Amino acid sequence: MQNALIIGSSGGIGAALVAGLRAKGGAVTGLSRSADGLDITNETSVAQHLGKLSGPFDLIVVATGALATGGHQPEKTIRSLTADGLRSQFDVNTIGPALVLKHSIRLLPRDRRAVFAALSARVGSIGDNALGGWYSYRSAKSALNQILHTAAIELARSHPQAVCVALHPGTVETDFTAKYLGRHPAVAASVAAENLLDVISGLTSGQSGGFYDWQGKQVVW
Repeated sequence: MQNALIIGSSGGIGAALVAGLRAKGGAVTGLSRSADGLDITNETSVAQHLGKLSGPFDLIVVATGALATGGHQPEKTIRSLTADGLRSQFDVNTIGPALVLKHSIRLLPRDRRAVFAALSARVGSIGDNALGGWYSYRSAKSALNQILHTAAIELARSHPQAVCVALHPGTVETDFTAKYLGRHPAVAASVAAENLLDVISGLTSGQSGGFYDWQGKQVVW
């Protein structure tokens, strides 16, 4: 990728994506809440920060997300579900990436291949859900997948070579997942980033609107 924009560049995966792209000789712009004051849940903030950029960017990745939001932990049962918890999950994991997409389309080139990708999660798959639980997080990621799929249809009309996808990075060792890993195997953020970049490099416009894991395999909706 010649010119990339990473949203959430101070997070575990975001920082690793920045490092990986720069190691490949790419020019990378990073934006995050901690370093730049970008609040993806606030449209004014998104519009102001992205409005300062001119692009074009061959790659835009939204590497933001949270398992616990607003002091609410992932629910083990429907009895733990609250309106505030559900709302806070949608703010961070659905509305935020959607706002970034809305305000970054103008930064994608129309005359060549470009990729817009947002980090989703396999637990956002309805068809793959065999365990239950985590109502708010699952629902927010499912909604994100729908937004990306729908936007890909629209984007194809103005940017025929563009790719718009949801990506599952696998289970990654970051502050984001530390409390929830247990005995579940995980990989370092640098490894996850390299896997994602490999997948991104191989995507075609015909795959736009899809949901893919870190191996490039399509995830069921």
